Amino acid sequence: MKAVTTITGPAAPLLRDNIDTDLIIRIERISQLVRGQLGPYLLETLRYRGDGPSSGEREDFVLNRPAFRHACIVLGGKNFGCGSSREMAVWALEEAGIRCVIAPSFGDIFYNNCLQNGLLPVRLDASAIQRIADISRDGASIEVDLRALEIRVPGLDAIPFDFDEAPREALLEGLDEIDQTRRLSERIAQFRASDRKARGWAYLD
Repeated sequence: MKAVTTITGPAAPLLRDNIDTDLIIRIERISQLVRGQLGPYLLETLRYRGDGPSSGEREDFVLNRPAFRHACIVLGGKNFGCGSSREMAVWALEEAGIRCVIAPSFGDIFYNNCLQNGLLPVRLDASAIQRIADISRDGASIEVDLRALEIRVPGLDAIPFDFDEAPREALLEGLDEIDQTRRLSERIAQFRASDRKARGWAYLD
C-alpha cells in the first residue's frame, strides 16, 4: 500500500449528501471489469450523458471541468460512501486519481475500505468544507497534511482535523492490515512456542 503523508492538488467540490457506493461505481461494472479498469466508470451516472464514457461527458459535472479534470481531492457531503460494502468504490476513486476525500461523515465500511487501500478519508465540518470549496472553485491547489493533521488552503489559516492515531500511523507508513500483522511475527512466534508447550494437544504438526 502506498504511504500517505501530504496530498497536494485541486479539490473538486462534490457537495452532495448520501453519495452511495452504487453511484460511485455501478454494480454492472463490478461484474464486467477487474481492478485497474474501474477508473473511467467512476460516478458515471453523473459524469456521462448515457451508458459509460462512449456516450459523452456532461460538461457541467465537476470532474469534467478543466480545473478539476486532474483533481486528487474530492470535497463531499454528509454520509459519503454509504450503501453497500463494495471495496471497488474505493478502487474506482483511486484509479481516477483521487487520493483524499474530505466530508463531514462517511459510511463506516467505506471509511475502513479507504484505510485499507491508502485513500485518505478526512472528516471535517461542513462549513469548513464550504470555505475550502469557495476558494478552490477555480482549481486552486490545496494541501492535506496527515503528519501535521491540517489542511492548508490559499488565503486561509491552516484548518486542523482529527484522525485516530493507529490508522494514521498505518497510512503514514503505508501498512495495510496484513503488513501490520507481519510486523508482529516475532511476538506471534513466541506465543505459538509457549502455547505449544502448554497445549501440545492442539497442534497437529
